[in-house]
Amino acid sequence: MFKTLQGLLQGFKDFILRGNVVDLSVGIVVGAAFTALVESFTTAFINPLLQLFGADEHEIGGQFHIGSVPFPYSTFINGIITFLITAAVLYFFVVTPMNRFAARRRKGVEPEPEAPSEEILLLREIRDALKATGGVPSSRRPAGDE
Repeated sequence: MFKTLQGLLQGFKDFILRGNVVDLSVGIVVGAAFTALVESFTTAFINPLLQLFGADEHEIGGQFHIGSVPFPYSTFINGIITFLITAAVLYFFVVTPMNRFAARRRKGVEPEPEAPSEEILLLREIRDALKATGGVPSSRRPAGDE
């Protein structure tokens, strides 16, 4: 039982210490902080713009009423704008540079074709010399080939 628990804990430790998990964790924290920043931007700037186009002075944001129930459509519009701003910034400032970086890295990672060995070069020279002379020299031909 102790070996099984120790194996599970070791597996968990290996999983946590892998670079992907740590990078993912950092990405989630940074993404949450960035989302909060974009939400504050939409609340501070976009929501007042929406109020200019659809809300009267008594409403907090754009909304309509059915009976006595308010439907704050500006909250939904703010959510859409927040999502679009977040997605655009992540795409243009994270995804695109990372794709370019990965492409450059792939170029450097692919090994250059190896130069032929000395033996291969020597065999090629012999082959080319034999082609130029028309084959095996007559003094070296085996008996009966004439």
